[in-house]
Amino acid sequence: MSIGYACLAVGVPGSGMKRTILKHATEERLLELIGHNLGALEVLIDYNIRNGIKLFRISSDLIPFGSSLAYQLPWESAYEETLNRIGEKIKRSGLRVSLHPGQYTVLNSPDEGVVERAILDLEYHARILDALGTDVSHKLILHLGGVYGDKPSAKERFSRNYQRLSSKVKQRLVLENDDRLYTIEDVLEMAARDGIPVAYDNLHNHVNPSDPRLPDSVWVEAAAATWSAEDGQQKIHYSQQDPKKKPGAHSESIAVDPFLAFYEELDGRRLDIMLEVKDKNISALKCIHVTEDRKVTGLEQEWARWKYQVLEHSPSAYQAVRILLKDKQAYPAAEFYRLIESSQAEDVMPGHAVNAAQHVWGYFKTKAAAAESKRFAAALSRLASGEADSTAVKRLLLSLAKKYEEEYLLSSYYLYMG
Repeated sequence: MSIGYACLAVGVPGSGMKRTILKHATEERLLELIGHNLGALEVLIDYNIRNGIKLFRISSDLIPFGSSLAYQLPWESAYEETLNRIGEKIKRSGLRVSLHPGQYTVLNSPDEGVVERAILDLEYHARILDALGTDVSHKLILHLGGVYGDKPSAKERFSRNYQRLSSKVKQRLVLENDDRLYTIEDVLEMAARDGIPVAYDNLHNHVNPSDPRLPDSVWVEAAAATWSAEDGQQKIHYSQQDPKKKPGAHSESIAVDPFLAFYEELDGRRLDIMLEVKDKNISALKCIHVTEDRKVTGLEQEWARWKYQVLEHSPSAYQAVRILLKDKQAYPAAEFYRLIESSQAEDVMPGHAVNAAQHVWGYFKTKAAAAESKRFAAALSRLASGEADSTAVKRLLLSLAKKYEEEYLLSSYYLYMG
């Protein structure tokens, strides 16, 4: 089983993608951005390999205007060496990658212009996977589309337009149930009709269920039958509801105990789990650590990234984690993350925020310029008085970490989280 995340990462310097607006999208500018984004992708691939993350969704923004202005650009040949290098890393490491075209890629629209653009967009996404030299187990995920007042006709239209796709796209395409229109049962019906694998999404099914009485395991098993050996290991999507937002909104982080309950329900089934969650790689590492029997050094590496963020919220949880990790023979992953989750649920007190900021400032106090020390003191004063939260302090500390190349801090979640 592999567990992964989508598109972006938290606390991975150099991994950010760049875009541009239409009026600036010259050929020269687009090729420049493509070069930057491929560099960012390689940073993410390297990060995933180092951390044992075997599943990753590549951002559709990799090639700006990839299915329109940049479609005719020779980006494959211009960056052939880079693409080959990234592709070799993917292949050697056993990493599985995918892409997920967005909400405007609608294959069953009654508008022929929309359908033509959807076909072009799917071709663009397949080009990325082809350019990386991946086999057809590296997939494109797609929703069925709209209903347009007549679901049977919309389904028929999807099947007709599916036949218009190239074999390169068909071999990679996977259908997913959505949270409003097409249930998992609808998608399984289409899979049987057109021979397309299905990626079951648990949260979408909870919001838009086929049968609320049935557990996730029933639908996971049903979807498994749609995957052939050539398609690779069955893939599902897992997410949790954000309690503060509308139904279907992804949570900020994956809570460990509900995830473990879901994992136990799978009963050892071999499949890949793509997490859809706001904190991306952070939750991916959490779910990997609690489901794999790893060494305590992995938790210690994660603690190095977490500790100042935990200290800011809860000094008592900070001390509890330090004690927990003293036993080098144990692997208390679930308890480790329960302590972190409990700390993040606590409100940040000004005194705790100041204490954490001062710990991080210790990396700079002997090297910072006088003006930088003055700015930090002013920001810390506002934080201590309750006039401001820690946003300004963290922004300043992040800029200093970049300037003075403090790699340890640049991987710290504290600098990127609220």
